[in-house]
Amino acid sequence: MKNAQIPILGFAAFSGTGKTTLLTKLIPLLKDLDLRIALIKHSHHNFEIDKPGKDSYRLREAGASPVLLVSSHRRAIITEFSRIQAPKLNDQLKVIDQSDLDLILVEGFKAENFPKIELHRPSLNKPLIFPNDASVIAIATDSPSENYSTMTHLDINNPQMVAKFIMNTFLKTKR
Repeated sequence: MKNAQIPILGFAAFSGTGKTTLLTKLIPLLKDLDLRIALIKHSHHNFEIDKPGKDSYRLREAGASPVLLVSSHRRAIITEFSRIQAPKLNDQLKVIDQSDLDLILVEGFKAENFPKIELHRPSLNKPLIFPNDASVIAIATDSPSENYSTMTHLDINNPQMVAKFIMNTFLKTKR
């Protein structure tokens, strides 16, 4: 990823595997280790973060793009794409100010080439990603009995183990 100025690490899996669930437990653990973290989530659905009838929604509907909505608590930038097409992770990295970050976590973008932890639950009967994706660096699963060849194996239900792997192996830091 040429637009990555800091380490990026993805969490790749089929829908329903628990990517968001793991990330919501993992992020506080990493923040407790003083990491400054951003997250990029790929959605396969059209989504609306603004509400019909609100001024910012009306201004965007009138043709403004981007629309920057800001308060004392947060900022949101809403940009309409001129062409409907699948987003590319490298393009999304351009819009994040990476200067005050230590790590960007990515949910999704499983077909792109960047370091990823694959989440896998054999009970869902979905194929493994790592045999066909050399950028998968570890597999987090709820099935310790499965044979994942030489792939690093993590417990999907143990976010502390995943955090330790990220710190000690992926980032190679001891905090």
